[in-house]
Order: sequence, then C-alpha cells, then structure tokens
Amino acid sequence: MASMSNSSKQSPAESLGMAFSGWGLSWGGWLDNRQGEWWLLAQIILIAAHLLPPWPSLERWGYRWPLPITIFGACLFCVGVLLVVQAFWRLGASLSPLPDPKPAAALVTMGAYRRCRHPLYQALLLCSAGVAVALGSLLHVALFLALCLLLRGKARREERKLIILHPEYSAYRASTAAIIPGFPLLDWRS
Repeated sequence: MASMSNSSKQSPAESLGMAFSGWGLSWGGWLDNRQGEWWLLAQIILIAAHLLPPWPSLERWGYRWPLPITIFGACLFCVGVLLVVQAFWRLGASLSPLPDPKPAAALVTMGAYRRCRHPLYQALLLCSAGVAVALGSLLHVALFLALCLLLRGKARREERKLIILHPEYSAYRASTAAIIPGFPLLDWRS
C-alpha cells in the first residue's frame, strides 16, 4: 500500500480524535464550574433520565399506547440522532461539551449551523421529544421541558463567550434562529 504523501489529510479516526481533544475538562472545573461544567453535568443527568421507564404506566390503567404513535416517536428520535451526527461532524475541532467555547475554535455557520445556531441542542430536543412521544409518558414530557430550559441556559452562556471570541457572531445571531425557529423560549435573535 502506498503511504499518504500529504500530511494534511486525516483519516476519520484522526479527525474524531481531534474533535475530542482540548475540551478543557478538569477536576477543578467540576468543583467550581469555571467553564460551565455544571451545565454539562445537568445535561448528562437529564439525558440519562430518559432511560427511566414511562410514568405513569398506561398499562396499569388498562390502556395501551397506539403503535403508530410509538413508531412516529421512534422516527423522531432517529432523525434527532442523525442530526446530532451531522452537527457533530460539522463542528470538527471546534466541538466542546462545555458551554465555554474553545479559545481558538473557528466559528461554524454552514451546514446545520445555517438553520440554527445550536443544532446539537435542537437535535437533542428532537431525540427527547421522540422518546416522550414513543412512550406516552408524562415523566418524559417533563424531562423534555426541563431539557429545553437547561439547553436554553447553556446556549445563552455559550453565546456570551462567542460574542467575545468572534465579533461577527453578533450578525449571525441576529439573522439565525437559536435552537428552534419561531418558538419564543428557544429562538432569541437579539
């Protein structure tokens, strides 16, 4: 096999490795929230809570959730997963789970970032809504609403830092929806 003569070309594995590097996670940050680690922790807890069984159990009341609605919810979830992958891939080395962006991160406004400023959050909410619809669970509806509030707060913190790092972010922010276009809680453009 011929070796690559151009060192600038990276394999998908190398590209993925670069995306996970430089996140800035530290034990001190987990203790004092210096880069928004508590936002990340709350997000992880809410996402993991989606693994809880439906509550209240409809079967306990002798009711069975309709299969077409379950399938629709599963499809929403799958579309959300695909959108997560797309947004994740587009960010590349700028990806960070923390609300504070990497200092040298490029501002990404193409692809999924053309339709909204936080497509990863949009995709997570789509996954959460899919789970709530598929299960017909009030608990999961509450988890969806809590995730909406949490991601709004995390995005707002992130944007305060992005405006400092990228002066052009203000114009992008004014013209592009935040998370869900037209939904006042999740679309602020000022």
